[in-house]
Amino acid sequence: MSLFGCPCRGTCKDCMLGCANVRKPEKNDLKIVLAGNPNVGKSVLFNALSGFYTEISNFPGTTVDISRANTEFGELIDTPGAYSLGNYSDDEIVTREILKSADIVVNVAGALTLERDLFLTQQLIDIGFPLILVVNQVDEARKNGVRIDCDLLQEDLGIRVIPCVATEKKGIAELTAALYEKDAHISNKIIPAVKEIRNTGNITESLLNVLDAEAKDCETKDKIYSQRKEIVIELSKKAVKHCGKNFDILSIIGELLLNPFIGGIAALGLLYLLFQILGVFIAGDVVDFIFNKLDSVYVPIITKIVGKIVVFPLLNQILAGEFGILTMSVKIVFGVLLPLISAFYLFMALLEDSGYLPRLAVLADNVLNKIGLNGRAVIPLILGFGCGALGTITTRILGSRKERTIATAILGVTIPCAAQQGIITALLAAIGGFKVWLLYIFIIFVFIVLTGTVLNKLLKGQATDLLIDLPPIRIPLFKNIVEKTFFRVWNFLAEAIPLFIISSVMISILNFAGFLKWLQQALAPIVVNLLHLPAQFSDVFVMGLIRRDFASVGLLGMAGLENSARTLSDLQILTASIVVTLFVPCIAALIVIFKERGIKEAVILWAGTFMISVAAGAIVTRTMGFLFS
Repeated sequence: MSLFGCPCRGTCKDCMLGCANVRKPEKNDLKIVLAGNPNVGKSVLFNALSGFYTEISNFPGTTVDISRANTEFGELIDTPGAYSLGNYSDDEIVTREILKSADIVVNVAGALTLERDLFLTQQLIDIGFPLILVVNQVDEARKNGVRIDCDLLQEDLGIRVIPCVATEKKGIAELTAALYEKDAHISNKIIPAVKEIRNTGNITESLLNVLDAEAKDCETKDKIYSQRKEIVIELSKKAVKHCGKNFDILSIIGELLLNPFIGGIAALGLLYLLFQILGVFIAGDVVDFIFNKLDSVYVPIITKIVGKIVVFPLLNQILAGEFGILTMSVKIVFGVLLPLISAFYLFMALLEDSGYLPRLAVLADNVLNKIGLNGRAVIPLILGFGCGALGTITTRILGSRKERTIATAILGVTIPCAAQQGIITALLAAIGGFKVWLLYIFIIFVFIVLTGTVLNKLLKGQATDLLIDLPPIRIPLFKNIVEKTFFRVWNFLAEAIPLFIISSVMISILNFAGFLKWLQQALAPIVVNLLHLPAQFSDVFVMGLIRRDFASVGLLGMAGLENSARTLSDLQILTASIVVTLFVPCIAALIVIFKERGIKEAVILWAGTFMISVAAGAIVTRTMGFLFS
């Protein structure tokens, strides 16, 4: 019986808004685990239940890390998407480990993919977990002429089944009520083959050992799989009702975007739109306005104030000098990076929540196969344009070690993070001309292909097949887009500001002590003779060791973008932009590479990127002069 006093069981509009009839239960220490296939809305459900924000994206592989929240009904845990509880992928292994300590499992299934998703449901029933099934995205099913009879499904499965639209919080109150009904979630409808395993008496107390017993004997495993599949097919036939499909222009658009010709043109058009908005308007007009205001109004004031208060020369340099915390760091973070990062993450959120990214993965599959990857790799590569560390973490969704190594190398060598893109965009805008942008993109593309091709030849194994869900094309929710953009920008600033402060202190001390002048002389053979750049470019190398985008910062003044005299020619700006793009990963990304790929691969990658960046710069400065004559 429900602990809620309202006869609607928490589903009416009043209850959703906080019905006075609802009696609050006592706080408990239950551990509730969300489990389900990729892209069924587990993270959205997690946020609706907990009030906490996590990454919510309309493409598979978003929930790589584990999200936890303490709620009034216990600890809530969101797991990675898993199609089963075998040992076939990292996601499945992680999900299994978390389920071992679960008191209640909330199994989330997609209304449009119910037959596929119910296989995991039946597996959870066989193991014996206290279980609630949430059929999410019933609104999308209705649009496609599909109705789910949840009452019939509940009767056949012997567990509580709740229809839900998590994005609109429909069904959340009913689910919350069901979580307190601790004795209403255990089904006795276990398939015969699993019962046979249990009756042998060889099963330990761990429920998940049923899976291990399945795996020991191939014949038994096949038998269990076949029986589960038969049950799932029969359940789906009874519960899923097909009606006339409504005309849906978004579904038609989704199909067209998968067409190689139309989809390819759409992708090129999207890239051009990004260039016009990010590369021209934001990087040009918006950044110039904010940066110049900070440089002409804020910096003189803060320099004067610090000069009156601080009498020690070194401390004065650290706070308000050329590389000062309150001068350069503030200008770069808030004048350059913040507007560009905000715009980039806004576009990424729109692409994710619209359902476009998985279609881009399908289109990119044939191309990425040639460098040892499949189309799914487009996800970490695109995320790498936001943050190299984030992209590296997301390589976990790739199916083999070889693919993860290739993707990590491409991210470390050739993909500039969003913060770095902002500065490089400003540098290339200072040169002007669409041909410069095309040349820069072409050079970076060549190094992506070379890196992937060489590693594909050297490493053993081959690319795995592309298995990816295609969510329907949707109109993104404004609230979700704003929340996602805000939290991504906030997380970026939380990470970037301390690093910029540390970098400012280090560079200021090195500059004050004369070390930078010594380093300029030591690096002169590389900077001057190989790259044909001024000796002071060695400062950029030092800053780049700390953070890649910070390396690019040193070029702004040299390019005349800080109201200072320009010391670089157009060719030198292009050369410098190529070098800093291909430069070594920053500390944050390097730590993630250490963690994900091991010390050996991280060291090789670090040394390789340094040599590649210098070699690329040397070639560009010797071959591209004709463009600027």
